[in-house]
Amino acid sequence: MREDLDQKERMALADALGDTPETTIAVHRLRNGFCRAYIAGNPEHFRGAIVQEDFCADEPAGFGSDPEVLWDLLKSVEGWGCVNVSSECAESLGQIIERETGHRVKYYGDVYHVLSKPVVGFQNAAVRQLTLDDLDLLESSPEELRGCGFGSTRRLLEEGFVACGIVASKVVAIAHTSARTDRYADIGVHTMEEWRRRGFVTAAASIVARQIQAANQTPIWSTGEDNFASFRVAQKLGFTEVSRRVYIIKD
Repeated sequence: MREDLDQKERMALADALGDTPETTIAVHRLRNGFCRAYIAGNPEHFRGAIVQEDFCADEPAGFGSDPEVLWDLLKSVEGWGCVNVSSECAESLGQIIERETGHRVKYYGDVYHVLSKPVVGFQNAAVRQLTLDDLDLLESSPEELRGCGFGSTRRLLEEGFVACGIVASKVVAIAHTSARTDRYADIGVHTMEEWRRRGFVTAAASIVARQIQAANQTPIWSTGEDNFASFRVAQKLGFTEVSRRVYIIKD
C-alpha cells in the first residue's frame, strides 16, 4: 500500500482513473493537491485506490473492483464515516466492513447525470453570475453558501463558475463548479432552507451549466438516490442519468 503520493504520482493516478462523470471530483482533487491518496499497486496500474478529499474527509471515494483490496486500504484511512464505491463491489465490501468491525452498514445510491444538450434556460431577477468583484460578498456568506472544491473562494471565482441568488445584498442560494477536468465539470448547489422553492438554484445552475458548455465541457449533476428536489432541478435543466455508485455508511 502507498499513501502521500507526490505530485507526479497524483497526476499518474488521475490519468489512470480516466475522465468520466464518476471520477471528475477525484481527478480534480488529485491534480490540484486537494486530497490524500492511498493505492495498492502503482499509480499507473493500481489494484485499488482511495481518494480522500480535504473538503469532505469523512466521505472518501474508492476505485477498483476488489473489495478485499479496498478494505485493506480503508484500514489506513482516518476519519471516514462512509465510502463511495462502484455498485459492483459495494455489497461485498459492506459485508467485509461488517465482519471486520462488528458494526452494521447502510447503502445509499449516488446518481450521476450529464447534460449532453444545450441547457434549458431559467431566469430569476434575484440570480446572477458572480465575478471576482463579488469576492467579499461570497466570503461573507455562510460556509455552505461559499462553494468549495478549489481551495479558496478567490480561486473558485477565478477558475470556476459561480451564480447566486441574492436577497437584500446577501447570498441565499448558490450553484458553482465544484470540480473541473478536461471533459467535465461537476455542479454543486445549495439554498438556505427558508429560501427554497423560489427557483433560485434552478436559475443559478442554468447559468453555471451554460458557462460550462461554453467552455466545451459537459456539466455533471450528482445527487443522492432519494433527493427528489435535486432530481427535479436536474430534469428541468435537461440532465439525464448515466450511472450510479454507492455510499457504504458505517452505522
